[in-house]
Amino acid sequence: MASSALQGLLDQRQLTHRFEVDSAGTYAGHQGEKADPRALAVATARGYAAIHMERARRVVTNDFQRFDLILAMDRDNLMHLEHQCPPQYRHKLHLYLVYAGVTGTTEVPDPYHGSAEGFESVMRLCEAGALGVVQRLTMEDAGE
Repeated sequence: MASSALQGLLDQRQLTHRFEVDSAGTYAGHQGEKADPRALAVATARGYAAIHMERARRVVTNDFQRFDLILAMDRDNLMHLEHQCPPQYRHKLHLYLVYAGVTGTTEVPDPYHGSAEGFESVMRLCEAGALGVVQRLTMEDAGE
């Protein structure tokens, strides 16, 4: 959901040529599967078509070298990433909402075992995070 919101905002602002967005997890239990139908419904209702192309995959060692920034949704996933990440790339790891400058909460909860409203709440956090990430990245890219 976060990657689809981020990709949607980059599309809207015509910045897709400057940034690459990907999604991966620290758990491989759903490897190759589409997003949860509730996540698909929430993202689709907001026009985030990218979510339909995504398939669950696990973070691989090459990701730490390949990407300039790796954002975790919560502290548990951040801890797993820190254990897996080669030391020279740990500076790339951050909590999504903290990096984005979202106030009020530092973690995006996993809505999987909850209701459809939980997916709506998570999408709102993901959208706020996407806005903060894009603002920060474009400032950094501009050298500010």
